[in-house]
Amino acid sequence: MSEIDYEKLAEIELQKDEVENTQSEQEETFMPPPLEDPELNINHPYYDVARHGIIQLAGDDNSGRKVITFSCCRMPPSHQLNHTRLLEYLKYTLDQYVENDYTVVYFHYGLKSVNKPSLKWLQTAYKEFDRKYKKNLKALYVVHPTNFIKILWNIFKPLISHKFGKKITYLNYLSDLREHLKYDQLNIPQEVIRHDENLRGRQKGKLPPVVKVPPPRPPLPTQQFGVSLQYIKDKNKGELIPPVMKETVSYLKSKGLQVEGLFRRSASIQTIKDVQKLYNQGKSVNFDDYHDIHIPAVILKTFLRELPQPLLTFECYDHILGITSVESSLRVTRCKQIVQGLPEHNYVVLKYLICFLHMVSQESIYNRMTASSLACVFGLNLIWPSKGTASLSALVPLNLFTELLIDFYTNVFNSRTVPGEILP
Repeated sequence: MSEIDYEKLAEIELQKDEVENTQSEQEETFMPPPLEDPELNINHPYYDVARHGIIQLAGDDNSGRKVITFSCCRMPPSHQLNHTRLLEYLKYTLDQYVENDYTVVYFHYGLKSVNKPSLKWLQTAYKEFDRKYKKNLKALYVVHPTNFIKILWNIFKPLISHKFGKKITYLNYLSDLREHLKYDQLNIPQEVIRHDENLRGRQKGKLPPVVKVPPPRPPLPTQQFGVSLQYIKDKNKGELIPPVMKETVSYLKSKGLQVEGLFRRSASIQTIKDVQKLYNQGKSVNFDDYHDIHIPAVILKTFLRELPQPLLTFECYDHILGITSVESSLRVTRCKQIVQGLPEHNYVVLKYLICFLHMVSQESIYNRMTASSLACVFGLNLIWPSKGTASLSALVPLNLFTELLIDFYTNVFNSRTVPGEILP
């Protein structure tokens, strides 16, 4: 079958999807699309595309990799959206993450004849995403695939490497995502949620019974992950620096400072869970046993990410977002003011961490991890909003703030000393 035949067939299948979806949803009252991101500045270089919310940052997957979502239902009719600009914006977004392992979730529902890009555009897009983008993409989840997707696959099969093809996973229902990433962090469009409910309603027979989730158990006295800094301090004889942080930093300082791509790589999910379990049970961990320097690096990031409240605290979130509106020459001073206002314990732990990250950045000629690179990795592990996840437009100020902390560590932390504090 020729490419033209496949294209015609794809168009027919897409029209079938539209008819089927219209019939199943015609009795529903559709909500208007979500409001634009309030943090999105009209001066954003891709404001015309970003305002639709097609591409979103959605927290982390189960391996701590950043998750980017692409929602077809948020794409306006083709005459209202410049698809060349959409491709540029997608690359602009991914450029912030391609140096690290990352995951993409593609919500197929909502792609229609009126808003779909041309086949030529799709081919151009695939070619534009060279090895830089494909190498560190560890998983691509296609949610609610249809025959249209299968036909596209046949068109692109000659272009797609076997290695890349293995990264693609098709998921029929939203619930399937829970196995792979933190579902509650996803900003799933209401239209996609309703479509998922319709699909489940059409299933033959009864749905499987809802499994009751038991109430959470109280934390162990030796718990390290998912509990507050205060809890860890109280259970560790008043030590200010959590044991897991002290041990990972110490190990990485002695054996990882010159490792290229430190903190950029992920590790085996099962290994990370095993190490977390050992720490939570109060057992010793010998990272030499794992023969992988990235394991302690991921454990450190995981510890920060699983704190009930971010190290920089929810209260500081809006202040940090405002850093880009501060005159360049005054930004370090503003960082210092924000940090000095932290609770004493948070300040000590942050100082300990940033001191270490400053050391890492000083070895960037070997490890390729500059303050800017480290900020892209640690920004969202140090601060996030109290509700939902940080939007793409919030990344610039969050990462800038983190970069300033690392670059100007001595200046930011030189005027406040806390009894009992230690440094790496």
